[in-house]
Amino acid sequence: MINLEDYQWLFRKAPIMATSIAEDGRYLDVNDAVLARLGYEREEMIGRRPAEFVTPETAVRIEKELLPTLRRTGRLENKPVAFVTRDGEVVNCLTNSLVEHSSDGSFIRTAALYREVTDEGRADWKYRQLYRATPAMLHTVDADGCIIAVTDHWLQKMGYEREEVVGRSIIDFYSESDRKRLASGQLQDLIRGGEFTNEGRQMVTRQGVVLDLLMSATSERDATGQVHRMLVASKDVTERNRVERELRSALAENARLREELERERDYLREEVNVAMNFGRIVGRSPSLKYMLSQVEAVADTPANVLVLGESGVGKELVARAIHARSGRANAPLVKVNCASIPKELFESEFFGHVKGAFTGAHRDRVGRFQLADGGSIFLDEIGEIPYELQGKLLRVLQESEFERVGDDITRSVDVRVIAATNRDLEQLVVDGKFREDLFYRLSVFPIDVPPLRKRPEDVLQLAQHFLEQTCSEFGRKLLKLTRGQADIIRAYEWPGNVRELKNVIERAVILSKGNNLRLDLSLPPDSDTKKSVENGQARGDDQVLTETQMRALQKANISAALRRTNWRVSGKNGAAELLGIKSTTLSDRIKTFGIRKPRR
Repeated sequence: MINLEDYQWLFRKAPIMATSIAEDGRYLDVNDAVLARLGYEREEMIGRRPAEFVTPETAVRIEKELLPTLRRTGRLENKPVAFVTRDGEVVNCLTNSLVEHSSDGSFIRTAALYREVTDEGRADWKYRQLYRATPAMLHTVDADGCIIAVTDHWLQKMGYEREEVVGRSIIDFYSESDRKRLASGQLQDLIRGGEFTNEGRQMVTRQGVVLDLLMSATSERDATGQVHRMLVASKDVTERNRVERELRSALAENARLREELERERDYLREEVNVAMNFGRIVGRSPSLKYMLSQVEAVADTPANVLVLGESGVGKELVARAIHARSGRANAPLVKVNCASIPKELFESEFFGHVKGAFTGAHRDRVGRFQLADGGSIFLDEIGEIPYELQGKLLRVLQESEFERVGDDITRSVDVRVIAATNRDLEQLVVDGKFREDLFYRLSVFPIDVPPLRKRPEDVLQLAQHFLEQTCSEFGRKLLKLTRGQADIIRAYEWPGNVRELKNVIERAVILSKGNNLRLDLSLPPDSDTKKSVENGQARGDDQVLTETQMRALQKANISAALRRTNWRVSGKNGAAELLGIKSTTLSDRIKTFGIRKPRR
């Protein structure tokens, strides 16, 4: 059995440099190889600290890195140490050290072995110095995830000293959420994988600040292919993430505000258009008074209303009057022109959609029914809705519920429906083109808007109203209707109703020079109108027209015929037939006068 003296003899005669260090960090013993290489006597080294026999850089490294690692892990492997001989020669070595403990766990000694590798040692030391000074956030861990080395920049970012981190598990510096995610062996599995790129992590500084990091790693493997150590580079993206979060929040708020502004724009635009084109219901005829009494009767009830009448009689104005006199007047009145909605966009227009519901759905959109919640919705030209889509409208009328396209959330709305049409819905029901249940749901209270020919008492009042309004809008001095012009207006049947009357007055103002209203140039010169013009001229309104005026009159006449026939040039009920000329002749004149169909 080997005794203490034998152990000491073996230690001192070992052919490799070795030292024994006490718990206080002083040499207990040094072997002959150390003394021979460094040129000291044993008595000169025992009881002194290793830092007294190494270069200043190694002394710092012992204090800042090697001792903390040794205390935490109990061992060092291939760590560079540079001794200085008595003659001043620098001896570069790699050390492997191990802490010895007794059976009860008490510290006995630290045994350190040194292998001189001059070229390798110098290169390794230089690499480590460069590693530390690298202006990047780098750390190196072993196979268990314990920190072997960190750069100065890493320490600066995290707010620690080197001796506080070397030898500790990298997990100690992760955020709570990342520690939970990498617990139970997940960190070791990640290290065994060897490499990863741009994985998100959060680390917490000494001051408690959470850093958002993107980490990438490469590994060093041993002869068996196992990961020996892993070098990890971290990019601090905390500020970028903060800016991105603020930007996303700002964009979301902008989208919300834009949506609100678009709602206001779309429907305030309708309000402006109505104010510009009609303004108010004008007239005192019995038929108009009866219609207004119906408006008053139904306005403050929850009943759905179906406004019936020819094109141009002012059905939208009646709908707005109903809404304005109802208890919903302070809520929105949303208009939908059913004829202008493409079949494939019907659901989206009425009920809205979520982002990505279909091609072109780049963001969420609120539908018209949701916009009208608490108010009224005006469904103009209701008879133009395709039959196969009418059931979707019926459901929201019956149940006051709908879903956006691409969404599974059922939404409730409180909307009063006012519909309008110039078509015979009852006949459409008979023809199988309009759902009977939808018809009865809409026509709880029908209101007929009388055509202008059935309210002749209102024609002059409307004409004067439009004349004053147009002159004001065009910045013209107020023109006056003569008695002869009043007779012309009364004599004309106004097939385009109030809309046509307004257009005629506007054209007359545009064509007028000086203080005379040129109504003769704006009315279609059919036979009845010609007689009225002749009668007006007989009353003293006669005047000779120039060639330019005649061409303007002819152009206005062709335009009126095209409007009356919905811009149909040839065929039965076309403009050519109405004017009594060949369709080719009409086509040439349209081209000559530069007449273009207005955009909707």
